[in-house]
Amino acid sequence: MRPGAHRRRWVLVRLLLVAVVLAAAGCDRPPQPAPPADAATPTPTGPRAPTGPRAPTDVVLLSEVDPSIVVDVRYAGPHNFLGRPVDGYDEPLCLLTRTAAEALRRVQDAARAQRLSLRVYDCYRPQRAADEFVRWAKDPAAQQMKAEFYPRVAKSKLFADGYLGAPTAHSRGSTLDLTLEPRPAPPRASYAPGQPLVACTDPADRRFADGSLDMGTGFDCFDPLAHTADARVTGDARTHRQLLKRLMTGEGFVNYDREWWHYRYADEPYPDTYFDFPVARASLPR
Repeated sequence: MRPGAHRRRWVLVRLLLVAVVLAAAGCDRPPQPAPPADAATPTPTGPRAPTGPRAPTDVVLLSEVDPSIVVDVRYAGPHNFLGRPVDGYDEPLCLLTRTAAEALRRVQDAARAQRLSLRVYDCYRPQRAADEFVRWAKDPAAQQMKAEFYPRVAKSKLFADGYLGAPTAHSRGSTLDLTLEPRPAPPRASYAPGQPLVACTDPADRRFADGSLDMGTGFDCFDPLAHTADARVTGDARTHRQLLKRLMTGEGFVNYDREWWHYRYADEPYPDTYFDFPVARASLPR
């Protein structure tokens, strides 16, 4: 054996032994704990805990976006074509997606520049309310409000003629019914169940006076006269319809041509979703 070979061999043996010891130690190392999973969102508790479906995070109260817009939600009370509060309207509120509400605020800014204000009659509508409309339409005996809301159209034709629909774009959260009213607002009539009804197609000085501008018919008037471009509507009423349409379309809303009051925000965030949370503050995310 050459000189120094024995020493080098001994060094290699020692290095090999050290490697074996280190490898064994590595195998005995306890496994590292996995990162903790994200905690689940706690379920709301207490008196504000919802008992039904909740709105998505981008649904807001219109009054918190623009408190100057007049809110007159007819389906939360008795002055509507059913003659009673509608299922799902727990409070007389206007709920909208934030994008639609902010666009409506811009419409209100333009209206106020002309000494006018928006008045909203309906905004988000729960699916359960649309379902109630269907049940009502199938009941030929429930016609106590016919004299005001559909005096010249048979109740059996309201769906077929396009005045009612289920599902409805209202349930997607970016559609609303509205009108214009002057500023300062004139005196407004109050409705009492059982009072004499006047046809929504009658002249403005005879119809229910809610303080709005004359649009040729009342709100929720199921009649061809309510079609936005009906040629029989002339003078101030026609001018007012055209003004409302110009203001609304200027901010991205689209009119339904059979109802001068009905507008849908074109760039709606939920075009294929029909919600059923109640119209109530407790439905909103907090």
